[in-house]
Amino acid sequence: MVTGEISLTTKYVLPLVSLLVTASCAWMLDDRPAFEPTPAAAVRAMLEMANVGPDDVVYDLGSGDGRIAIAAAREFGARAVGIEIDPALVARAREAAQNAGVAGRVEFRQGDMYAADIAGATVVTLFLNPRPNLKLRPKLQSSLPPGARIVSYVWDMGDWEPDAVQTIDGRRILLWRISRQVSARSVAARSIAPVPAATGGSSW
Repeated sequence: MVTGEISLTTKYVLPLVSLLVTASCAWMLDDRPAFEPTPAAAVRAMLEMANVGPDDVVYDLGSGDGRIAIAAAREFGARAVGIEIDPALVARAREAAQNAGVAGRVEFRQGDMYAADIAGATVVTLFLNPRPNLKLRPKLQSSLPPGARIVSYVWDMGDWEPDAVQTIDGRRILLWRISRQVSARSVAARSIAPVPAATGGSSW
């Protein structure tokens, strides 16, 4: 019996485990992760953590079906831009914005998030995976103005220490704030500042 069980494990179980591990690693290293909808509770929590309001412009990189950008406009009064490379998802997001009555405050652009102009953003939202987050760091640092917030669902930004972390249904939401505007030539001077303590009003 023991020999037979070991043989079955070697023949079937170990190859399956190896395949799952390989697939998981490949997904985490993918520059363009497959679309996975952000849960509604996490969408709201991300926008609340960033203290999004009517004066903000929210950019959602890898915006999928547009739910984060639409929520920013409909529930928080912000303007929003979604950047998504998949044309079918862009079409779905535009239709959803129209149905939600926020098409005038939300724009969905089909394009490469790594090449997108995000200079107008005051908040950037992300639900990607580790490699894209790291790849986006130079763009975020060089493009965003002082006080801009970055919110990522699940994944961190490497050695950037988050200023706030919240857990929703067992998954993390992480927040960073850009301390000051930096240029592409001043990489060494780039930094992230702590989020100030809430004082009852906007802390941004």
